Amino acid sequence: MTVTAIAAPKIFDGLDWHEDSLLLVGNGKVIDIARQADGPAFDRLVRWNEGMIAPGLVDIQTNGGGGILFNDEPSVAGLERICAAQFAFGTTALLPTLITDTPDITAKAVQAGIDAAARGVAGFAGLHLEGPHLSVARKGAHKAEFIRPMTDADLERLIAAKGNLPTLLVTVAPETVTSGQIAALTGAGVLVSLGHSDADAATALSTFDAGASMVTHLFNAMSQFGNREPGLVGAALAAGVWAGLIADGIHVHPTTIAVALRAHEGPGKILLVSDAMAQIGTDLTSFKLNGATVIRKDGALRLADGTLAGADLTMIDAVRYMHRALNMPLAEALRMASLYPAQAIGRERALGHLKPGADASLVHLSPALDVLAVWIAGAEVYSPRGRAV
Repeated sequence: MTVTAIAAPKIFDGLDWHEDSLLLVGNGKVIDIARQADGPAFDRLVRWNEGMIAPGLVDIQTNGGGGILFNDEPSVAGLERICAAQFAFGTTALLPTLITDTPDITAKAVQAGIDAAARGVAGFAGLHLEGPHLSVARKGAHKAEFIRPMTDADLERLIAAKGNLPTLLVTVAPETVTSGQIAALTGAGVLVSLGHSDADAATALSTFDAGASMVTHLFNAMSQFGNREPGLVGAALAAGVWAGLIADGIHVHPTTIAVALRAHEGPGKILLVSDAMAQIGTDLTSFKLNGATVIRKDGALRLADGTLAGADLTMIDAVRYMHRALNMPLAEALRMASLYPAQAIGRERALGHLKPGADASLVHLSPALDVLAVWIAGAEVYSPRGRAV
């Protein structure tokens, strides 16, 4: 086995910081983090003289990138393009997300995911199906005509798909699924998140009891916290389930984020998602979503009526926002974008940290949190400039 040592002023392993140390990598895995003074053996040295090494970021909700939406290119080639577009922004594992669409497009997307997993597409960690089993009352930018209740046939297809995917996450509304369906899905290993829902708190809590373990983009497209009715927001905070958060200062006010972080207790955590669309990695100023034009302006993506349609956000943007706008310690902001999403989807043995045995998937960040290099499973997949080796 060839051992590569990577040196940087600081190394964050997902839990702790290390200085004057080397990250030792072999066969695509982390071997150890060793002090340089101890003289560990290695075959190859990569030395980065500035910044820090951190775990690769994990995005469990990203709808597109590189100029395309997954809905428009439900193929292995589409998934390769979407995944590759994220590398420049520090993301090394993602769940490409299909927004509510027709049964035919959904079937093609699932098959593309199965094929991508079989081919080992870099960065592909599974699929997120956001819909079609949502609430029309909280549809957001989803197309109402495609929204429908879950049938037994839908349930069977999802369970069958999970058998061929590393991760399958589905966002549903309690209004369109039954507790029995949720129990069947989670029993088969499908992860269930609640979102685009107008459910009251009691209904949401019963759905968590049935096996749902997450909420999709907390505060957005869901019943809100009120004085007499806590809604889905209140239920999620009280139950301590995993909760995705779009941290761009547009989807959720920073004061609201700060309150939610104080109110939310485990076992799950609030984690960062990009909810990125086709524009990531491009200079696009508009694109189509189910025939409607989405305008990119002032850091937001909106339909003509002002409805938010995804986010003009990357995972490293979200880390910067949490660290700078909310004064969150950098270690915790990084965990929200790496360790916590990996834990939420049950992939924490390999993803989200740099402890021995983890995938050697990492990001090299400048002191200003610019992405300088990205590795996946021990191989460099992105570098904007040359590296001394």
